[in-house]
Amino acid sequence: MEKKKTLKEPIFESLEAINTRPAPFSSYTADELWTDAHTAENMLSFHLDPEADIASRKAAFVRRSVDWIASRFDIGKETRIIDFGCGPGLYATNLARRQARVTGIDFSERSIVYAKRAAADAGVNVRYVQQNYLAFETGDRFDLAMMIMCDFCALSPAQRKRMLEKIRTMLLPGGAVLLDVYSLNAFASRTEAAVYHKNLLDGFWSPEKYYGFVNTFKYDEEKVILDKYTIIEATRIRTIFNWLQYFSPEALEKEFEACGLAVESRYRDVAGAPYDPTADEFAVIGVKS
Repeated sequence: MEKKKTLKEPIFESLEAINTRPAPFSSYTADELWTDAHTAENMLSFHLDPEADIASRKAAFVRRSVDWIASRFDIGKETRIIDFGCGPGLYATNLARRQARVTGIDFSERSIVYAKRAAADAGVNVRYVQQNYLAFETGDRFDLAMMIMCDFCALSPAQRKRMLEKIRTMLLPGGAVLLDVYSLNAFASRTEAAVYHKNLLDGFWSPEKYYGFVNTFKYDEEKVILDKYTIIEATRIRTIFNWLQYFSPEALEKEFEACGLAVESRYRDVAGAPYDPTADEFAVIGVKS
């Protein structure tokens, strides 16, 4: 006869915690992703992969996007640009090649070190700052603020409000902001799931052996998705919350207007493709009102 094994209470409680649905944006762990040495190195490799759409767009898209931005905003030597979440400088360094005066802000030390080296190799001067852009302050003022690769979607409502108010303050009269977001079409395609793997994502989270859980929670009323990662190593347990807000154009415009910005135009993407209401993403240009 098979013996029944009684589970120890802490194991059950741990599994309960792993599978618990938190309130939207109730925990914020961006520092785990961008400041942990191992994950930051992996994120940088994704940024620099020319064929990957993970941390940055594919290289061909970035080139097309930079060309469009330079044309759309008449970029030249007097243009002052701030790039929030600049990563390894794929946009900032290339816009500096167009003689723009660029400031790039990013949480990841590895990305900023790479960006500074890339700018030096290109013979351009970019001011790169390693800091959480939510805390960044400056007396400088800019013609264009950018937040690309749907970074805006990772912020809570309060963080988005603070960010838009910060951008408005930093813009010169007539200045503009360019950002992209995930659409409600993308939200509709997401489903809830619970997945467990040894060394989840092929060792992305740690160089040591670990067990990884990812719980995807969908918040229909708020139009929010959470990918909740629980990483269990021999010596520690980490939980990483990857929140994403999905937008209708009207909802995004309402947030802009509440912070003194007016949406001037919509596009399919930050390379200037015509707006497509069926696409998974869209981009907007807002102006200081």
